[in-house]
Amino acid sequence: MTQISRSLRDILLVHELIFLLLVVLAGAAGGYGIHLWRVASNESIRISQLTEEIQQTRGDLYRQMKELFDAQFLADEQAQTEYDQYTLGIEKHFQRLQTLTKDEDEARAIANMRSAYQTFLSETKILLQHDAEADSTTLKKTFNTNLELKIFQHYEHVTQHAELLLASKQQQVRQQLHRADSVALILLSLPVVFAILLLLFSRTFLQRAIARPIAAVLRATQEISTGKLQHRAPESGTTELAELGLSINRMADDLAHSQEALVKSEKQAAQGALVPVLAHNIRNPLASIRATAQVANDPTLDADTRQSLSDIIATVDRLERWTGALLAYLHPLKVQTTTTTLRAVVDGALSLLQTKLKEKNIQINAIELDVILKADVHLMEQAIYNLLLNAIDASPAASVIEVIGAKHSASVSLQIADQGCGMPFTPEFNALTPGPTTKRLGTGLGIPFAFKVCEAHGGTLNFQEKKSGGTMVTMSFNAS
Repeated sequence: MTQISRSLRDILLVHELIFLLLVVLAGAAGGYGIHLWRVASNESIRISQLTEEIQQTRGDLYRQMKELFDAQFLADEQAQTEYDQYTLGIEKHFQRLQTLTKDEDEARAIANMRSAYQTFLSETKILLQHDAEADSTTLKKTFNTNLELKIFQHYEHVTQHAELLLASKQQQVRQQLHRADSVALILLSLPVVFAILLLLFSRTFLQRAIARPIAAVLRATQEISTGKLQHRAPESGTTELAELGLSINRMADDLAHSQEALVKSEKQAAQGALVPVLAHNIRNPLASIRATAQVANDPTLDADTRQSLSDIIATVDRLERWTGALLAYLHPLKVQTTTTTLRAVVDGALSLLQTKLKEKNIQINAIELDVILKADVHLMEQAIYNLLLNAIDASPAASVIEVIGAKHSASVSLQIADQGCGMPFTPEFNALTPGPTTKRLGTGLGIPFAFKVCEAHGGTLNFQEKKSGGTMVTMSFNAS
């Protein structure tokens, strides 16, 4: 996979949790804003009630002063009763004020008002007990000096102080309400902003991790369906899409391998039908040639003629064994190892190529071939014969082919290097038609058979181009 991805189920779960978090955040922001408004509103109502009670207390005090005046100067018989009623009413106002107070400053202001009012009551009681026939001048002086200029003025002073205190607090409450408006606006806008960001992120993520990979997977399936099995689906996006792309790629690889296996099977089936026919048609002439040479090998002939007839019989026997090996190619090879040397195997293969070597005036440079090994001589001779034949076909006239042997710790190698034009392609194991058809490689069983012989001997066969030009073939197999 090209990148580390997350499961679509996990991503959906994360998105659901984020949306739930946004809902909770919006609810918390709204609840907090409502709480701030409720606290500020209750405080504003409380202060308004305190202010109203103070004003009512002041109004009742003025009316109580009037009743005192009526009792002293107008001899109103009901004035005393109404005076007492106002006293009770003002006392209820003070009790209400004490109930509404919240802090020490308010309690102190109300206590000062009540103390001033108590002073007022103590003075007015003296006046009410004063003889109505007393000098009016003395009463006026008492009203003006004690009540109006001292007691009542002091009450007004403490009352104004309490009102200023409440006005200051009312201003603070307004500021709190203003701040509550700002905070609530910010808190309520945060979920909206987060929701927009989540929407943008989700859109980008869906395009990058889901929509684009799905489109690429669809394109890949279309390409693969047309036979382009080398096309790859992207292994990106969410885990499910990456696994889908990986499965499609594996399916394409399996189809490619199945296709190759089918082609190879068809070719092997064709060659399986062709090789026995060719072997039969070759064996019959070979049998006639051998019989003729054997019959003609008379003891009365000269030594050179008898040697030539013996060489013909040996060559026919070798061709017969190779024909049998060709037939065995279509079946698992049964290796019958014997102890030999690389030189013996190479010489056996070269004995059938002398005519081609002379035609092109090609020299064989054999190096380090006295390496002892255990191998099936007939199979190895045919494999080396095919590789040398390819090297001769590719080499220019009057060139040199190097055949180099080497002994390693657990293996033996044989290199065949020509000076030809190089490889048009690299042959592969089990490839019966490995590439473009040339005279050098052809479409027969030479290279595939060499691959199979090397595999049967626990080795490998590699082809590579030489830097100086030409091709180097390396056979490597177990030493024992």
